[in-house]
Amino acid sequence: MNKPIDRRQFLGAAVLASLAGTSASGRVLARSSTGVDLEEATIASLLQAMATGATTSKAIVQGYLARIKAIDPKLNSIVEINPDALAIASERDRERRVGTLRGALHGIPVLLKDNIDTADKMKTTAGSLALLEAPTPQRDAFIVAQLRAAGAVILGKTNLSEWANYRSDSSSSGWSARGGQTRNPYVLDRSPCGSSSGSAAATSANLTAVSIGTETNGSIVCPSSNAGLVGLKPTLGLVSRSGIIPIAASQDTAGPMTRTVADAAVVLGALMGFDAEDGITAQASRGLRDYTPHLKADGLQGKRIGVARVRLDMTGAGEASGKVLSFEFKDGLNRYLARRGGAVKSLEELIAFNVANADREMRYFKQELFLAAQNRASLESREYRLALLQAKTLSQEAIDTLMDKHRLDAIVGPSNGAAWPIDLVNGDGGSRNSYVATSSPAAIAGYPNITVPSGFLTALPLGISFWGRAFSEPVLIEIAYGYEQATRARRPPRLLPTFT
Repeated sequence: MNKPIDRRQFLGAAVLASLAGTSASGRVLARSSTGVDLEEATIASLLQAMATGATTSKAIVQGYLARIKAIDPKLNSIVEINPDALAIASERDRERRVGTLRGALHGIPVLLKDNIDTADKMKTTAGSLALLEAPTPQRDAFIVAQLRAAGAVILGKTNLSEWANYRSDSSSSGWSARGGQTRNPYVLDRSPCGSSSGSAAATSANLTAVSIGTETNGSIVCPSSNAGLVGLKPTLGLVSRSGIIPIAASQDTAGPMTRTVADAAVVLGALMGFDAEDGITAQASRGLRDYTPHLKADGLQGKRIGVARVRLDMTGAGEASGKVLSFEFKDGLNRYLARRGGAVKSLEELIAFNVANADREMRYFKQELFLAAQNRASLESREYRLALLQAKTLSQEAIDTLMDKHRLDAIVGPSNGAAWPIDLVNGDGGSRNSYVATSSPAAIAGYPNITVPSGFLTALPLGISFWGRAFSEPVLIEIAYGYEQATRARRPPRLLPTFT
């Protein structure tokens, strides 16, 4: 359900659009007082403008806020603005004036998916009404602390497919009870894909410099592809998951969603690191603090890349992964809810909440995945341990064996099909394009995957994905950057009202 737009809101948005300046095509341009054009602005260009005094972090944040008020009523991509964003930006400006720069994102606005904890005045809900009145998280998610340490300004929270698209097989990507339906910024009646739908739509429409999404299987790659973005799903263990509402510990990770490969490389360096509360990040030492040296225009040269049509035998891995997710969701969510506090403290209580609030929570689709997970045994069960072994062994051996055999640096394939029509009756399953994707092998294996804009099908953007071995982000960034520089396939959305 979309949030109603009050007439006063609409008029206010129109005034803001006028102040911001609107092109003949309907694109909202940056306000002149920003000192820099926010349309397709990169981290590098924003940092340069602040360094020279052409603009300030506060002015940049004001510019994005103006764009959000003017544009987002069409997209429904953002559920909440950080009320402290301008104050934080002003503090970053003060620090810059006295010569103190925190890191590679000093003064850069970042949007967060609404399943990432922030210990501030914003809510963290996974799109569910069940967490709307829950206590504010006591601590930032580890990655949020990393972003703040790098100097980022947390601009707000983005809408998502409720519970990161793990409630029903009939869900509509981009719909949550809290935020309504997010729309694709290129063609408004088309799906943004899920579950990091709001992060993708907002970044593509230039409502933020960059955003953070999360993925279990395709939830960074697919919305990034459908929104003409670069989306980077890191190797499992490179980026902490503590403070992020979970689906499955064996596949979950956060990652950058940006308009350029260069921006993704900068953000990844800021996100990664060891977190004592997420033991798997002991492997983060295999990553880099700075991936920008791998932004090489000739990054494709000399690389051996296997096309996805080569035989990648993952027979049984997908089925085993589905079972693993069901087990791990119950365990992880129960742990998170018990720690978070509030009226709903377990998956069982969440199921009951949805039943009691079915008119708001289940008007379009039900909760069969919740019910199946609730019936699962503990992670000590033989069924779970066998499924996890199968999923990881089959997927990792399939990729490693193929790459060894052909001496590959990466594997390439289409990220997914073009965006399908939003369908609140049949959900994503009502479209034959819904699950045309190549994200599963890397997602199940826990290996990295990066999608880059590759072109358009009429008005709808398409993406191409490169994936490979664990902790091969440097070589994937080289390949993706080389491809991006050679093709320059991205173009910003024009916010068309309907598909023609």
